[in-house]
Amino acid sequence: MLQVSLLIALILLSIAIAGCMYRVLKGPSMADRITALDTIGVNLIAIIAVLSMMMDTQAYLEVMLLVGILAFLGTVAFAKYIERGVVIEHEDEDRDDRDDSVDR
Repeated sequence: MLQVSLLIALILLSIAIAGCMYRVLKGPSMADRITALDTIGVNLIAIIAVLSMMMDTQAYLEVMLLVGILAFLGTVAFAKYIERGVVIEHEDEDRDDRDDSVDR
């Protein structure tokens, strides 16, 4: 009975990921796409947890943590891109901006 429930959970999570992929591809705004990508990360963690229970092993727990960290970093990077237009700011650009403000 538990195996059937876990299989149903895998199917539902896969459908949820497919729906999120649609939102990533067709999303009307960048914020919708970022939210969908974050939701895909959460669903991947859930799929790994279900697979870990199906296989009766704890070997995938570290993988779940890694996927969670990567999903978080991706969300932060996209948010920074939306806010500033760049993800990584170079020091030379910061100096040029400061020099321009001093000249004014």
